[in-house]
Amino acid sequence: MAGPTPGDGWRPRLVALDIDGTLLKWVDGSGTTHEEVAPAVRAAVQRALDAGAHVVLASGRSVHSMTPVAELLGLRGQPTPDGDDRLWVVASNGAVLTRWAPLEIVHEETFDAREAVRAVLEHHPGALVAVEDRDGGGYHVNAPFPPGELDGELRVTELDTMVAEPVSRVIIRDPEATAEDFVALGARLGLQGTDYVVGWTAWLDLTPVGVHKASGLAHACEALGLTAADVLAIGDGRNDVEMLAWAGRGVAMGQAVEAVREAADAVTDTVADDGAAVELDRWFG
Repeated sequence: MAGPTPGDGWRPRLVALDIDGTLLKWVDGSGTTHEEVAPAVRAAVQRALDAGAHVVLASGRSVHSMTPVAELLGLRGQPTPDGDDRLWVVASNGAVLTRWAPLEIVHEETFDAREAVRAVLEHHPGALVAVEDRDGGGYHVNAPFPPGELDGELRVTELDTMVAEPVSRVIIRDPEATAEDFVALGARLGLQGTDYVVGWTAWLDLTPVGVHKASGLAHACEALGLTAADVLAIGDGRNDVEMLAWAGRGVAMGQAVEAVREAADAVTDTVADDGAAVELDRWFG
């Protein structure tokens, strides 16, 4: 592990923050998080804003389930070179880049998911599938997901219809499997033409090739006149690996799995101990 330290004279100009497991604490025994921000974390984010840093949320969530978290944090944008001070939001693991508020889709990456979905369902025929429905603020699903795992309205839809057109992301969830099952499946299938990331549970996100949180953040940095070297990124999941490796300083949460910790420059405290605030206070405390 390496990366800058406060004694080096470096200070983040952009802070990229994962949400679940970084800003929000996990519900014990569940794949969901409490929709509340610890006071220490909110105060630390505010100090970063007050110091002039851009704060960008970067999550696997859909943008509609990210904006309530931005409101909980009291987030506001910092002025950009063109005078637009709306918040940057990197959603859907980097496939959807938005400004808020009001909400505007700035950039979106899509792919043909049909073959990848078919390949996964051959091994997990009972798996649940979801595709974002941004117009409706929810998801199209082939069957209901466990309560609390998806936000917004869930519309049961024929699978072939869900993936008939290019999409930005597909979620595949098998409550009867484990995260390790999906890690092994992804390695075995290769999923040609598609990138994938496994969550904390048997949750698989399918995305366009080369699209991840780092690629989404790179678009935001370009618009802000910044580079990866200006970024402090904090995250805890497998979908944060590219972001942590890309950023000038990448920090893994204390509960992160080993692959995530290895991609980072440093490891902070766990989400239960407000590790995001601990790291932010190194620079803005």
